[in-house]
Amino acid sequence: MIAELSNCRIIKLPNYFYTMVYKVIGLMSGSSLDGLDVAHVQLEEVRGKWSYEILHAECMPYSDKWAEDLRRAADVHVSDFLKLHTRYGRYLGERVNEFIEKYNLGHNVHFIASHGHTVFHEPQHATTGQIGDGAAIAAVTGLPVISDLRAMDVALGGQGAPIVPIGDRLLFGEFDYLLNIGGIANITVQASAVAFDVCPANQILNGLAEREGKTMDEGGAMAAQGILLPDVLDRLNSAGYYKQQPPKSLSNETARDLVFPKLLEAEHSVYDMLHTVVHHIADQVANAVQQYPHGKEQAKLLATGGGAFNTFLMMEIEKALAPYNVTVVVPDANVVKYKEALVMALIGTLRWREEVNVLSSVTGASRDSVGGALWLG
Repeated sequence: MIAELSNCRIIKLPNYFYTMVYKVIGLMSGSSLDGLDVAHVQLEEVRGKWSYEILHAECMPYSDKWAEDLRRAADVHVSDFLKLHTRYGRYLGERVNEFIEKYNLGHNVHFIASHGHTVFHEPQHATTGQIGDGAAIAAVTGLPVISDLRAMDVALGGQGAPIVPIGDRLLFGEFDYLLNIGGIANITVQASAVAFDVCPANQILNGLAEREGKTMDEGGAMAAQGILLPDVLDRLNSAGYYKQQPPKSLSNETARDLVFPKLLEAEHSVYDMLHTVVHHIADQVANAVQQYPHGKEQAKLLATGGGAFNTFLMMEIEKALAPYNVTVVVPDANVVKYKEALVMALIGTLRWREEVNVLSSVTGASRDSVGGALWLG
């Protein structure tokens, strides 16, 4: 199962150009808690130009127990927290081993880049915490592992988020805006080298859907049947966070606190609350674009993450962006679902090469950094 690092091939091309090829497994667990995203990707670099191919990918659903353990991780006693950290690391390693066996990837993985699962994020106190012990992953898989991808940036005074803009720049440079709609929606503005968390998203929509006995509002069908609650929408849009200038980021708890109290102040149907939250997300995406105009006749926004499959949400975002001459592009399903895992693989690869993988222009850190702890399996 251990891949020789010499397998990172150097291919000689005409005119003495060289290409570096890396086969990496990227791991991502988001705030929506729908499961562990595992992506086996091939990354190629030729004279600073990067390209990618997603070779194999899947979302491994969490059991109810794991989802609850991760949801409550920040509230447990320190000894239980540390044990959860290592237990979750072993869990990640076991899932990677299953993935490698399923797709017959022995000797085709150079290393693993693991984001872990964020359970604590207070950059104002120079602290962030993603569980999933990298040493445990390395011990279980026998592969090199790069983890703790946000810690260096936070230590340098940054927000530690978003960290995907380096991937947006190197892999998706043809788009003016890149919107990822996961548990929290975040956006990258290429021209301004700015990125930030926009607003709560799927974790709120999924939480409301659970009240109807569903894990999610499939395609936004329930939201589409609801009606707008104008007073609630006004209160949601008036939150102080939306007036802050980047760099800024949301923890899972802060994101929930922005929305749920205002939704639950009065009795409303789940359908109407879903409908109103969809409009809230669309309003805040439009607000983000308005703050950073593209100055072109027509611009393109790439939409990824689970929210890109929410037909009603995407329709409302398209309507909200139409006055700003921004076209919304939804790529193929693999990129929609696994873009973040892909970017984690790239961030890990840059760390392996000892190159900058977190941008201070995005996070507000004192300098760009090479983030990630390396564990040799």
